[in-house]
Amino acid sequence: METKDLLKKVRKIEIKTRRLSDHIFSGEYHTSFKGRGMTFSEVRPYQFGDDIRAIDWNVTARYNEAHVKVFEEERELTMMLMVDISGSESFGTKNQFKKDIVTEIAATMAFSATQNNDKIGLILFSDQIELYIPPKKGRSHVLRIIRELIEFQPKSFKTDIAQALKFLSGTQKKKAIVFVISDFMSDDYEQTLKIASKKHDITGIRVYDIREEKMPNLGMVSMLDAETGETQLINTGSKLVRMNYEKYYHDKVKYFKETFSKSGSGVVNTRVDESYVTKLLGYFKSR
Repeated sequence: METKDLLKKVRKIEIKTRRLSDHIFSGEYHTSFKGRGMTFSEVRPYQFGDDIRAIDWNVTARYNEAHVKVFEEERELTMMLMVDISGSESFGTKNQFKKDIVTEIAATMAFSATQNNDKIGLILFSDQIELYIPPKKGRSHVLRIIRELIEFQPKSFKTDIAQALKFLSGTQKKKAIVFVISDFMSDDYEQTLKIASKKHDITGIRVYDIREEKMPNLGMVSMLDAETGETQLINTGSKLVRMNYEKYYHDKVKYFKETFSKSGSGVVNTRVDESYVTKLLGYFKSR
């Protein structure tokens, strides 16, 4: 992609996602993800309705007037965006690829964190760690993240969520808010998720396409496996083939939901042609 086209695309995503984060998500995000505790801010005169347990007796005695201690939330947090950039993300039948929605969601989350003065880091993964950007603050940092989401070319097209979670646990020593954004067409990550979720606040955001749920009857069709690069001739007219496909797909979805729920992590499911805004707002409000 030429630099001019890339900057145009980055700007377009910034305008859309920043508007969402400014007007919709930043408040919900702030409410959903609390700071690390309360820190002392100031002492002020007692007002009707103040909790008497907050009275500072030393200052009260000095001024011969009741004063209370004021505490503020120690807000600064770290958000880690873990984004699946394997081959299966380049699929879509409803005007957009899954990876386009994934980029928008990640950008919206990043701007919401920026609004709350939190740090944002990025992990791009396939079956290996493709790119790691350490957590940092600021608009220019978020724009770099968006740029990488748009133009980064992975070395591999396969998926290994366990490997990504292991890397997260190894690099993030302090508690972080973690969004794993993927189609979750993977398994064997139960143990690594269990370990990571003991330290971090993790949410899995599953982005999928309607055509992945059910194979249509189109007769003999040449199909490409986006993760292996293999092309096979598939008889979609066979009821058994369609049933096996649907079972494979639904088994992966079931594994995702059960594994995340068991570990105490959050779950969001959003289809490419649905409003991810509605899904994310619903999730934040339910926390």
